[in-house]
Amino acid sequence: MPEPLDPTTTTLTYRRVLREPHVAPLLGAALFSRLAEQMFVLVLVLHVLDRFGSPALAGLAVFAAAGPGLLVSPLAGALLDRVGAGRSVVIDLFVSAVLVGALAFAPGGIVPIVVLAALYSLTSPLNIAGVRALLPRLVPGRALERVNALDIGVFNVVEVLGPVLAGTLFALAGGPVALVVVAVLYAVAFAFMVVLPAGRPEHIDRGPLLRSTVAGVRYVLTHPVLRALVVSYGLYEVAWGVLVIVVPTVVGDTGAGLLWGAAGVAGVVGALIAGNVLREGRERAAMVAGIAITAVAAVVAAAGIGGLIAGLVVIGLASGLVNVGLLTLRQRRTDPVMLGRVLAVSISLNVAGMPIGSAVGGFLVEVSATLAFVVAGAAAALGVVAVRLMLPQRDEPDRSQQTGV
Repeated sequence: MPEPLDPTTTTLTYRRVLREPHVAPLLGAALFSRLAEQMFVLVLVLHVLDRFGSPALAGLAVFAAAGPGLLVSPLAGALLDRVGAGRSVVIDLFVSAVLVGALAFAPGGIVPIVVLAALYSLTSPLNIAGVRALLPRLVPGRALERVNALDIGVFNVVEVLGPVLAGTLFALAGGPVALVVVAVLYAVAFAFMVVLPAGRPEHIDRGPLLRSTVAGVRYVLTHPVLRALVVSYGLYEVAWGVLVIVVPTVVGDTGAGLLWGAAGVAGVVGALIAGNVLREGRERAAMVAGIAITAVAAVVAAAGIGGLIAGLVVIGLASGLVNVGLLTLRQRRTDPVMLGRVLAVSISLNVAGMPIGSAVGGFLVEVSATLAFVVAGAAAALGVVAVRLMLPQRDEPDRSQQTGV
């Protein structure tokens, strides 16, 4: 095992951060679990369509696989802070592997599928928030930008690979086999995670669980930095939601897949660049720059196929500044005792921006694709305004190193 990174003298490189104890296994678990999650949604849709031939039932199954988890995310955050982020992620990966495996052989009609999908969703917030709650506990504060960039890079990679692998596997082997493969991916992620520490903070709220849950929601909504991040990033997600609808409308499903793949690759590059250039105190400026670039690029994307290609690639590159800045600032400005709850609540609130944008985009694209691109740019521009007006330039001191695993 490499010696721990000296927080003041060691030159920080991505390779050196990966050699920190437990960082590589955690990112390995994140890679396989997120790949499984990306594949699962598409495989579930194709499986239900193949078995029942009903888009409505497929939509119901997808809602069951996501909706309940969003509702219980504040409670999941309280559990994260109480039992430890590492242990919580292990629980989710084990449950997910079992339930997805059971889905492969679910008998009868749609009811068993919907029930199993809903149970699957209930533990999902433990994994989504748990990984990002562990990261700042594994590295010194000045390495946060780089470890977050690696985390975001992993996310972008699986966004590109997941749909391709899911569609190909389903076409070649069918739904049950594809679901078994997804379950195996969760099991591989579980194997990575079991070697990690529990990740419990030093001081734990041992009061009633419901009170801890409410405290987490209140903390996010009353903290000036966290509240500003919810609003600004939510508007940024609205812009992405509009683009998700308008791009395939303009270029078709195949073209959209290629373009989003290019944007995903650009996102990996953008995240790694952002992790290298960002430093403490620059997170706010990075978010302003990244969201502003997104606003302009969304409008440029309306200018024919050339503008669309250039716009999406630039949006992917800019996402690195936005996401690394957001994650790092949120981790630095959150009391470590509250980190699980803050992440679970914040992620759920931010995710709501995407379906809102998609709903708006679906209506706008019926009128004009150009109008939809312009509205996406306007939503991102409002995100810039929210950052400038709501996000304090200075806040409480960095507490990221008040951790223990």
